[in-house]
Amino acid sequence: MKFYNRINELKVLAENFNQSEESAVFTVMIGRRRIGKTSLLLESVKGKKYLYLFVSRKSETLLCAQFQKEAREVLGLNIYGSITKFSELFEQLLVYATTDNYTLIIDEFQEFASVNLSIFSEIQNLWDKYKSKARINFIVCGSIYSMMMKIFENKKEPLFGRLTSKIIIQPFTVSVIKDILRDFNPKYRPDDLLCLYMITGGVPKYLELLIDAGAVTKEKMLNYVVRPDSPFLSEGRDLLISEFGRDYGVYFSILQLIAAGKTRQGEIDSIIGKNTGAYLLNLEKEYNLIIRNKAMFSKPESRKARWSIEDNYLRFWFRFVYPNQSMIEMGKFDLLLEYVERDYEQYSGLILEKYFRAVVAENERVTAVGRYWNSKGENEIDIVALNELDMTAIIGEVKRNPKKIDLNLLTDKANSISKELSKFKVEIKGYSMGDM
Repeated sequence: MKFYNRINELKVLAENFNQSEESAVFTVMIGRRRIGKTSLLLESVKGKKYLYLFVSRKSETLLCAQFQKEAREVLGLNIYGSITKFSELFEQLLVYATTDNYTLIIDEFQEFASVNLSIFSEIQNLWDKYKSKARINFIVCGSIYSMMMKIFENKKEPLFGRLTSKIIIQPFTVSVIKDILRDFNPKYRPDDLLCLYMITGGVPKYLELLIDAGAVTKEKMLNYVVRPDSPFLSEGRDLLISEFGRDYGVYFSILQLIAAGKTRQGEIDSIIGKNTGAYLLNLEKEYNLIIRNKAMFSKPESRKARWSIEDNYLRFWFRFVYPNQSMIEMGKFDLLLEYVERDYEQYSGLILEKYFRAVVAENERVTAVGRYWNSKGENEIDIVALNELDMTAIIGEVKRNPKKIDLNLLTDKANSISKELSKFKVEIKGYSMGDM
C-alpha cells in the first residue's frame, strides 16, 4: 500500500530538519504500535543523510556492535576498537554532527530501559555537552505510551525538558480512510466503509493488512478478521501485555466491561468487586486507552462520566475476540464469525455515532464536539457540535436507517437545553448510512 497523508507531520519534520542545519534539534515521536511511525520517519528523510537505529532487547554489547556496523556502512563513520557502551557510540555520533548535518533516528527508544537504564542519563549528559555545536536532527520514537511519557515528561527523569519538539501520531482521519477504500474498492457500500472504520479505526497497519488481503467489503473484512491465521485475533493481547505487566488481568476485565457497554464506574466496580478508580485513571492518563466522556454543558466537577475505549480496534477486540477465547482455542472460527455477525448491526450503530462525530469534527467549523444526556442519563443527543467563535451549533441524531431519524423528537431534545443553546444559532440534522 502506498504512503498516504501525514501532510502536517511531514511539514513539522521538514521544519525541524531545516532548523537542525543551524542548531541541534531533539524530537520525540509517540504513537501506538502499527500507527506508521517508522514509515513516516523514513518518508521524511528521503533524499537526506540519515542513520536509523532500532533498539531491540539484547545485551548492550551486542546492540553497540550492530549500531557501530550500521554507522560505518551508512555514514562512513569509522570507530576504532570494540564499543560496548551506547554512550561511547552516541558521543561519536554527536561529534560527527559537529561537522556533518544529518538525521539520527532511534526507534523503540523506550527499550533502552531493558538494555541499560543508565543510558537515558548518559544521553542527557552528552546532549547537554554537544547540543550547542552539533548540527543534528535527533529523533526518537516509541510505541509504549506510558514509558515514553515517563521518560520525557516526568520531572524526575534525566531527559525531562530536553526536547525541542514532540509529535503524537494519531490514526488516519475519516477522509483518509475513505480515500484508501476508494482506491481499492471504487464502488464501496456504506457498510464497507463503516466496517473498515470499525475494525481499523484508521490505524495504517490494520488498513494495510485488510487491503493487501483483498478484504475490501464488509463480508470479506469480517471473514479475514476471524479466520484461524488472522493477526487481528492476537493483536489486542500482544499490544497491551507489555503495557500492563502483571496487572493485565484486572485491566483486561475493565476494558472488556467497557466494550460491552458497562461505561460507568459504579457498574464496573460492582462486577469487578472492588473500587476501580485508580485503574480507570491509569487507563486514561498513563496508558491513553480510555477517555472520560462527560455530557456537553455538564459542570467540570460532574461525576456522571461514561468511559469509552478510544481505539476502535481494541474496542472491537474486547467486545468480540477477548470474551470468546474458548471458541478460538477450540477452533470454532465459524461460530466466532456467527457471533460477530449476529451483533454487528447493533454494535456498528454505536460506531456510526462515533464516525459522524469524527466527520463533524474534521469537516465542520466547530470548536467542540460531544454528546449530551441529562442528569438521569436520559434525553440523549448523539451529536452536539459548537462553534463558540461564530456562535453556531449542530444538534444531530445518528441512525443506520434514515427512516428511524425523528427530527421533531430531536428538536424537542434540543429545546430541553434551550438555556445552554440560547446564544447559538442551532441547526438540527440527521445522519445515516447514506450520508457516509
